[in-house]
Parts: sequence; C-alpha cells; structure tokens
Amino acid sequence: MEKKLRVGILGATGMVGQRFIALLENHPWFEVVTVAASPRSAGKTYEEAVGGRWKMDTPMPEAVKKLVVLNVNEVEKVASTVDFVFSAVDMTKEEIKAIEEAYAKTETPVVSNNSAHRWTPDVPMVVPEINAEHFGVIKDQKKRLGTQRGFIAVKPNCSIQSYAPCLAAWKEFGPKELVVTTYQAISGAGKTFKDWPEMEGNIIPYIGGEEEKSEKEPLRVLGKVENGQIVMADSPKITCQCVRVPVLNGHTAAVFINFEKKPSKEELIEKLVTFKGFPQEAELPSAPKQFIQYLEEENRPQVTLDVNYENGMGVSIGRLREDSIYDYKFIGLSHNTVRGAAGGAVLCAEALTAKGYIQAK
Repeated sequence: MEKKLRVGILGATGMVGQRFIALLENHPWFEVVTVAASPRSAGKTYEEAVGGRWKMDTPMPEAVKKLVVLNVNEVEKVASTVDFVFSAVDMTKEEIKAIEEAYAKTETPVVSNNSAHRWTPDVPMVVPEINAEHFGVIKDQKKRLGTQRGFIAVKPNCSIQSYAPCLAAWKEFGPKELVVTTYQAISGAGKTFKDWPEMEGNIIPYIGGEEEKSEKEPLRVLGKVENGQIVMADSPKITCQCVRVPVLNGHTAAVFINFEKKPSKEELIEKLVTFKGFPQEAELPSAPKQFIQYLEEENRPQVTLDVNYENGMGVSIGRLREDSIYDYKFIGLSHNTVRGAAGGAVLCAEALTAKGYIQAK
C-alpha cells in the first residue's frame, strides 16, 4: 500500500481503544491520526486523557501521546480527518447505534467492536476466516443509509472465538448440539486486577447478557446472505454458561458436542489444523499463519502458555476426546482482547480493505 489509510479510534481512552492503539503501532496499512472520546477527555492530549489508566503491557506509542483528543460527538469534525474509524465507544446500545450510523452517513466506514449493531439485519458480523462473504450485504446497507462508501461492519462477541471456529472447520460433519461453559478473563469487562481486587481468588458465575450472545451469535456467523440481510443458521443448538474467572487475558471454553455424522478424532484434528480462510489466502497483515492449533498434551491449552499463540490472533484447541453422553468434548482458548476484540476488528478492516470496501477518501 503506497500511502497508509488514516484511522480514527472512537472511544480511544478505554481498554479496547487502548488495545487498538497498541495493535496499530507500525501497522503497514493503517495509521492512527485521530483519537476521539467523551467530552470530558476532549481537548487534552491522549497522554493526559489516559493518565495513569494505560492498561496495556507495552508502553503507550509515542506517535499518539501528543494527539489532541476530539469530542466523539462532533461527528463531522472527526470524520473529516480520517478514511475510516474503529468504534469502541462506551455508551448505551441506542446511543452506539445512533453514533455509528451518523459516522457511516458522513461516508466514513465504521468497523465496530460494539454489540449494538450485531443484530441489524444488513450489518455483517464477521470472523474473517469463517464468513468474509457476509461483507456482500454492505451494498444493501449502503442503499438503506443512502451512502456511497459509508457503512458499518462488526465483529462478534469475544466469548465465541474459542469454539465457533471449530464449528466452521467441522461443518461437513454436521455439528448439531453443543453444551458450552466459558471461563472468561477480567479484561473482558475492561478491568485489571488493580481495578477489580475482589476478583483475585474469586469466580463470579454470571456475566450480564453473555450467555445469550454465546448461544446465538455463532448461528449468525454461520448463516448466509439472503435478500440483502443475514439469515441465521438453524443449527447447531447451543446452550451456554459464562463464568468470570481470576485471569487477566484469555477466554477458555469447555465444550461437549454432538454431530449428525460422527467423525473420527483424527478427522476432527485434521480439519482444525488445516482450516483457513480469506485472511490466510490474502496474507493479511494481522492474519495468523495457522488459525487453529491443536495441542496434544493433556494439560493444554493453558492461558499462561497459549493465550498469545500467533500474537493472540490464533485459537488453541486441546483435550479432544470421546464422551460418555455426547460424541466428543474439548477445550478451546482464545485471547479475548486481541482476537476477541480489537485484533478481530483490525483483521476485519484489513479484509474490507483487501476487498475494496475501505479506500482513501
């Protein structure tokens, strides 16, 4: 790419906004030129606005420290400075819907980490390895919005990344029923142990809204485009419990699964490790070389050993074995703020750029 695309981060001071900033440092295609946040941060430099709340392991990139934070509500002003935006705003669902549509209507593509538009029928919700063809619905969305180049695309919830890729890899065997329990890191709530000391040595057996997302969102990802909207897949049936655990980064899933056609363990593993999609074929900058790894050791995947597989963009699967009630059971692990949040959105933006949906203004 001759000249980097100019990127804005909406909600830049929050945890996911910070992750976007960290991931986009030295990105070969994208350059963060604008940071926007709430009115209370507007007018300060990014360094001043974040203050002591920088939550990433790596230092704040020098290139953003002196950027003056804009008011995210001044849509025209922010949009005039960028080619597209990543959205990680912290607002009510209705406010997010309204502001993301407002940005799209300024002819600015919006790649969102938020859940507000995940069920808007003509908004693609994409894991690029699985359903990049869903971007095709954007042309219908543009008709609705009355735009030439502005649109919204979203990535799914972080909790499904550790098991939904398996369903795509195993599609030919007909996954029909899943019982899932996710063990979710505190960074999924935008927290660190410093912010949330009561999580140390603790488990909370409830995460608001998470179980519904974990049961339904995989079906939208596995669905198809029909008549200008995404139609959910009929199967598999999924039931899920979501538990908050004292881990900083990394969502683990324990899964029981039944198939229409029962495959062998060897067939299942072979499908996992050879599974790839558009990001690998197009060699996108953030794409993992191997999307899913299978670990043979009985005590893997582990958060401390495996969460950063493929720079946090890969998925780790282990302990696949036959079950006494279901056909098989296994453990999955994914990085919730990289693959599951900002990294997944960056990969979506790369796919949209490679397919021509995002271009310089």
